[in-house]
Amino acid sequence: MAKLYYQGHGSFRLTSQNGTVLYVDPYAGDGYLLPADYILVTHEHGDHNQISLVTAKPDCQVIRAANAMQNGNYQTFSLEDGITVQAVPACNQNHKREECVGYVITIDGTAVYAAGDTSATPEMSSLLAPMHLDYALLPTDGHYNMGPEEAAACAQTIGARHTIPIHTKPGELFDESVALRMEHPSRLIVRPGEEIEL
Repeated sequence: MAKLYYQGHGSFRLTSQNGTVLYVDPYAGDGYLLPADYILVTHEHGDHNQISLVTAKPDCQVIRAANAMQNGNYQTFSLEDGITVQAVPACNQNHKREECVGYVITIDGTAVYAAGDTSATPEMSSLLAPMHLDYALLPTDGHYNMGPEEAAACAQTIGARHTIPIHTKPGELFDESVALRMEHPSRLIVRPGEEIEL
């Protein structure tokens, strides 16, 4: 069974049952010492792309938005250990669609949606909802991204079994009061430094 470790802000780590390690949007918190097989970056803002924080294996592969979206086409990557990474749209008034992506990561048979920095997109209903996702990690800061109320509406649209509010406040690891305002039955609060089994 895969595990998810939340570093804080928009940063988290996935570890497969076989020990494959994948980091998403490294920037905040701790938990970067486990050597990485893969690093995913949703976009090139400084609070999402600090790959130097990560202890990387010599053959570590970094996937960035520029790799994940080519000529407007969203790419799918087949990684080792049966892991797949599918890039999906992410955008809002602060994040250009042509420069940002989210990722649907399937690891040990569990589908995890890393939304990156985004607000509601049409693809949440047309593409993501039919995937029957297990986890969706949604930004909720209401400043650079959608706020918790819009995130709750997105959670309803996407229909993941569990929705984890992240990216809760600019410059902070986590603001639980914001996370709690994302009111939806699927809400799962994960605090920085916590690891859960998926």
